[in-house]
Amino acid sequence: MRAIAAEAGVSVGNAYYYFAGKEALIQAYYDRAQAEHEAACRELLAKETSFAARLSGVLREWVRVSEPYHEFAVKFFKHAAEPTNPLSPFSAQSSPAREASIAIYRQVVEGSADRMNAELREELPELLWLLSMGMVLFWVHDTSPGCERTHRLIDVTVPLVDRLVGLSHLPGLRGITKDFIAAVHELRA
Repeated sequence: MRAIAAEAGVSVGNAYYYFAGKEALIQAYYDRAQAEHEAACRELLAKETSFAARLSGVLREWVRVSEPYHEFAVKFFKHAAEPTNPLSPFSAQSSPAREASIAIYRQVVEGSADRMNAELREELPELLWLLSMGMVLFWVHDTSPGCERTHRLIDVTVPLVDRLVGLSHLPGLRGITKDFIAAVHELRA
């Protein structure tokens, strides 16, 4: 908190007036970053109807709006990765930012004109958020210039997800889709 207060040009007491501690400050960062991501995706989600383009655009916008915080993310990720830490994206304390992020992926799915299994369509927003968490982990460790490797990961992952989602409605694959959704429900319980 001392370092944060010094960097912000305020007293430590002032920093504690607004934030009870570093966890509260980082939660505020999560909320702010999520709001920035949502605003950055608004235009894309309003005009694009292709599932792949919507997903790719949302993931790319996350990388773009998060880029200024890349060095910072590396430093706090060790705390966020700890399951019992309030900074974990899966913690109760992080639920507002998590739910807002899942809502963006819900928009990705609901605004898509692509055909997909109806049951999968319902589960997909949370599954896409989990995919994005994998992308975040990759991004945290990405030292390539301009996070080129993270952009390449998006380039190779989105078409695969798009194909799998697109195949989910086909009669021969409905059973596999149903089994997959049952596994998701079991693991979530």
